[in-house]
Amino acid sequence: MKRIVTVQDISCVGRCSLTVALPVISAMGVEAAVVPTAVLSTHTAFKEGFTFHDLTGEIPSILDHWTREGFKFDAVYSGYLGSKEQCDLVIRMFEDYTAEGALRFADPAMADGGKLYPGFSESFPEEMKRVCQAADVIVPNITEACLMTGKEYRDDFSNEEMKEVAKCLAQGNIRYCVITGAPKGQDKLGAICYDRENDSFFEYYNEKLPVQFHGTGDIFASTMVGALTRGRTIGEAIKLAVDYTLECMKKTLADPDSRWYGVNFEEAIPFLVKELEK
Repeated sequence: MKRIVTVQDISCVGRCSLTVALPVISAMGVEAAVVPTAVLSTHTAFKEGFTFHDLTGEIPSILDHWTREGFKFDAVYSGYLGSKEQCDLVIRMFEDYTAEGALRFADPAMADGGKLYPGFSESFPEEMKRVCQAADVIVPNITEACLMTGKEYRDDFSNEEMKEVAKCLAQGNIRYCVITGAPKGQDKLGAICYDRENDSFFEYYNEKLPVQFHGTGDIFASTMVGALTRGRTIGEAIKLAVDYTLECMKKTLADPDSRWYGVNFEEAIPFLVKELEK
């Protein structure tokens, strides 16, 4: 069985980060190990009252133990990181805890809608850029890609402009830069991938729903890394991630008792497993 270690926070309630990554990766038939970067009572979309406990100080001891045990992983997958120190630790993991031919996968989860998430300084995109450039595959949204390339964000980027941003960002070790949440016309949404090695693009789109949900980026990234670790091509992984994310949103819309803070990804796991087996 393949094994992935994912590095991100755990929100006790909220359907994001580790509470998404663990079940999705496990459902795909891959062992999921974790390095929790922080514990929150809920994710930050709750705005007020949530608790936050930084776990940065625990991580070096975890990694030192893993070194003594000789642990190696088929993929290292980073998500929401909260500090320069955590970025440094992920880069260390990319270097020291990967088996031969392993995947280094970074989701630079730090911004959306033209703005950084609460708690991040204006200098943080440069730190996340270092993580991305040490990875093989990155999955920023257009806001995150703009922040890491110094380009001014707009909400009306054309397809060609998004491709140019992806190409500009694909530096360092990056093989594939995947811009998520890319629109096509008024009724399609998907992803644009730049393959730096072959200087080529791959695009995939599916239905665009008239809603937005928290945590869909985590679903997309976790599905992609699971598919790639299982040996799927980059195009197959992107297609599966787009389709599964859409299915999760449809399940949520169909549930009259759905909760505002996340999507019903659990109900769509049978769809994911069936698609993965094709």
